[in-house]
Amino acid sequence: MNRREFSLALAASAGLSVCACATTRARAEQPITTIKLTEDQLGHPPRDFEFRATGFGELGRWTVVRDDTTVSKLAIEQVSREPTEDRFPLAIYSPISAKNVEVRVRFKILGGTMQSAGLAVRLISADEYYVARVSALEERIDLLRVVGGKPERIAGVDADVTLDRWQTLGLIAKGDELTVSLDHELVFTTWDKTFRNEGQIALWTEDDNVTRFEEIAITPLPWSRGE
Repeated sequence: MNRREFSLALAASAGLSVCACATTRARAEQPITTIKLTEDQLGHPPRDFEFRATGFGELGRWTVVRDDTTVSKLAIEQVSREPTEDRFPLAIYSPISAKNVEVRVRFKILGGTMQSAGLAVRLISADEYYVARVSALEERIDLLRVVGGKPERIAGVDADVTLDRWQTLGLIAKGDELTVSLDHELVFTTWDKTFRNEGQIALWTEDDNVTRFEEIAITPLPWSRGE
C-alpha cells in the first residue's frame, strides 16, 4: 500500500469511528417524555391512556383530580373502591412502547386494603408485564412479574412507604437488568429473562386501593447489540 492509499484508508477508518460515536451519542440522548396534566382534563380520564385490569372485576376508574400539593395542582387518581381481590387496575400510556426504559412517577397512597401502588413496564397485555409495587401496609417495595395474570415476586425489601405522602418510584429496565428506586435512592437491582421484548408503560393499583399519580417521566434507553 502506498502513502496515498494508506491516507485514504486512515480517513475512511476515522470516518467510521466518527459515525459510530455519533450513533452512540444519538442513542444516549433520548428525549424524556413528561406527561402533562391540564385543566381541561379535570374530572375526565387522562389523555393518551387506555384502561385495563389484571384479574376480574371493574377495570378501575381513572380521573384527573385537583391536588394543591402538586406543582400542576392536578393528579391522576384511581378512584374505584371495588373490593374484588386480586384485581389490578392499569392505566396504560398508549404513545410509547419500549424495551429498555427508565420510568419515574410520584405517587400518593390515600387508602385501600393493601395500601399499594405500582409502575409497570414491558407490558404486553393486562396479563403479562413487570411491575414495581410499593405497599404502605407492608412497608415494602417489590418487583413482580405478572405471568398469565398471576403476580410472582422476583425480589423485594422493606422500605419506608407511608400513607398520604408524595413519594417517587423509579424503575429501569435494561436488557435482563431491572433496577428499582424510591425517592431517588437505589433500593435494589435484580435480573430476570421473562419479558425480553418491548412493551408499554402503565400505572398500577390493587383491589380497592385509592392512589394518586403525577410527574410521570419516561426515558427510552439505548440498546446494545446482542440484547
